[in-house]
Amino acid sequence: MLRRHYTGRDVTRAQNIDELRGMAAQRLPNFCMEYLEGGSDDEYTLQRNRSAYDEIIFRPRTLVDISQRDLATELYGESISMPLMIAPTGFNGLLTHEGDRVLAEAAARAGVPFCQSMVSTVSMERIAATGVRHWLQLYLFKNRDNLKGIIERAEAAGCEALVLTTDTSVFGNREWDRRNYLAPMQLDLRNTLHVASRLRWIFDVLVPHGIPRFCNLGDFLPPEKASARNAATFLTQEMDPSLNWEDVSWLRDLWPRKLLLKGVLCGEDAREAQRRGVDGLVISNHGGRQLDTCPSPIDVLPEIRQAVGPDFLLIVDSGLRRGSDFIKARCLGADLAMSGRATLYGLAAGGAAGADRALAILRSEMDRTLGLLGCTRIEQLNADYLMPR
Repeated sequence: MLRRHYTGRDVTRAQNIDELRGMAAQRLPNFCMEYLEGGSDDEYTLQRNRSAYDEIIFRPRTLVDISQRDLATELYGESISMPLMIAPTGFNGLLTHEGDRVLAEAAARAGVPFCQSMVSTVSMERIAATGVRHWLQLYLFKNRDNLKGIIERAEAAGCEALVLTTDTSVFGNREWDRRNYLAPMQLDLRNTLHVASRLRWIFDVLVPHGIPRFCNLGDFLPPEKASARNAATFLTQEMDPSLNWEDVSWLRDLWPRKLLLKGVLCGEDAREAQRRGVDGLVISNHGGRQLDTCPSPIDVLPEIRQAVGPDFLLIVDSGLRRGSDFIKARCLGADLAMSGRATLYGLAAGGAAGADRALAILRSEMDRTLGLLGCTRIEQLNADYLMPR
């Protein structure tokens, strides 16, 4: 579909997430934009994540009083303003200065939770201080003793939940990465020259702050080696391909609060997670950045909901770009959905104002879709509001 894209810089005038995406592309260096958007191999999964939502057709009801609508829902017994939370994404400090803090503050203003990446460029203690409902995404590195230090910090900071990523024991084939870099975080000449054309980005991210550092890897990396370049090498070397269900049980015994797994894509694994005492799942294919030609989370959501029953927390991510996508996910059995790229486009386009605008757009689209379906509350949504697939 051909669209006329808004090409200005005022993020408050953006009408949809795709317009924020266009504005982000105008501001970011090429290597940052490709990091934000790239997938693995032929990027079939990346495309499927989006097309799967387009294939879901609504079945609205009419002549319903929709004058009073409410998007609020419950997450572990506490209300959030809409069925959305910010997904954990790394290297956000390359999009804008202290991008993780900016996103967390936007989430707090919007009344939704924020799941912080372990490879954030802002410390978990500073994110917790924003007052947002704070979750932390976790990788199980080879050095488990040092990992305990991260977990103890999360508990001391008041982190509500840990989200263990399970699908990165082997890194996906991200060819865009090798095209842009001569070595980890060492740009080739083409990308170095392109950076020089992005003055707004330079004076936000690089001057006077310098390359972002990874503030939550202190137990693994000494401060002088916590730069993006050294951390990228570290992550490649320290991912543990032996990660298995016994490690989940080890973490369950160690962590006293809510524990979720991120990366589950089938009912059998969902039932095993439930058996191991996990409190919820993020159904995810890592945004199309790991195994190519695997299903979209929304494709397998009904199967996993049937496997775990109605009361087990299920969150989906990957591919959501419209508020209507979040409504579709809810109809198919998700309790809520994570926003990754959608809110990152806002962050990259305009910092705090852009993040606020992305969340406002998604909220408005959810509210409008709810009303047009003939519903007044999120709890009313179910598969009856969709055409049979």
